[in-house]
Amino acid sequence: MSSINAEQPVRMPREERRTALLSAARDAFVIHGYHAASMEEIADRAGVSKPVLYQHFESKLELYLALLDQGCDTLLERIKTALGSTTDNRQRLRATISVYFDLIEEPASGIKLVYSGDLINEPAVRFRVTKAEHDCAELVGSVIAQNTQIPSEQAVILGAALTGLAQNAAQRWIEQGGVNKDLATRLLAALAWRGISSFPLTNPTID
Repeated sequence: MSSINAEQPVRMPREERRTALLSAARDAFVIHGYHAASMEEIADRAGVSKPVLYQHFESKLELYLALLDQGCDTLLERIKTALGSTTDNRQRLRATISVYFDLIEEPASGIKLVYSGDLINEPAVRFRVTKAEHDCAELVGSVIAQNTQIPSEQAVILGAALTGLAQNAAQRWIEQGGVNKDLATRLLAALAWRGISSFPLTNPTID
């Protein structure tokens, strides 16, 4: 009896299994795109049967949305960390821009699904991406409003411009290649700083 029990596979804890399934799905979506990736392939990548996969996620869309939520949450947390990393506004700007370049280079971040997925017209996907863009703009805009004489509603527009600039540049950088990441972030930070630093500071002691 003991030998039979010893041969039985150890069941992976539910959360650990879910993490493995999400990782397999992310790889499949990034490589093939949403429409071409199949649940069968995702199950094979995760080393489970399709019924096990469906026990955790009822559909391919549910899997995709879970990954999208992860990507959006990671982006927001990284931006919060960057904004709080220093009181030097020039360094703060560069740290925030670096978030986009770092994440798009990290396969596990899921950021490619946020900004370059092929399911952007799906309402649930569009809602999440739009909310993430808005939240990022508000985070940056709130710092701009605190440090300048710009009203908060105007500062959010500037926050959207800065985060949109960083997102688009990072995506072009990863697709084009040929430019060192540190140089790319410095170039973009220099461009953005020339614009944002022209606004008068509320507190002249802050650089």
